[in-house]
Amino acid sequence: MSDQSRDRIADGIDAVEGAYEFFLAYAAQGITDEANSGRNGTQLRSHLDRMTEAVSQLAPALESLLEEEDVEGRDELVAFGGVLRADAEKAGAVLSLIRSRASISSQLVDNLNASVHVRTLLTDLFILDEVLKLGVDQGTAPETYGSAAS
Repeated sequence: MSDQSRDRIADGIDAVEGAYEFFLAYAAQGITDEANSGRNGTQLRSHLDRMTEAVSQLAPALESLLEEEDVEGRDELVAFGGVLRADAEKAGAVLSLIRSRASISSQLVDNLNASVHVRTLLTDLFILDEVLKLGVDQGTAPETYGSAAS
């Protein structure tokens, strides 16, 4: 069962990171009226929806994992779960506000990208990914040369 929880966490991290990357591109386009942005507006709404759903499920998925699996640093992960929940709630509130707008401009998305709440959540997820060794960022991990054993 813990593989399912790990997969839910990894999928959530992937959704948040993917949405953030899309938001960076959307913000750079100078869109003033979402209705005139064509496919970009549809993709924006899809990423906002997917990210919002993922953000709401990350803390419960971590709690499930901790109930199902004996992990190193369990007590610290339980404490971190409280931090993750609080940060996810704050980022979720920002996402909900953005989603409520009839039209979302590049400027508004740029402000979303700069939101301390979203950036804090991203940092939480980078840490969680590394601590749980999920490997979500393996495609963008820096290459290392040589080894300490040399």
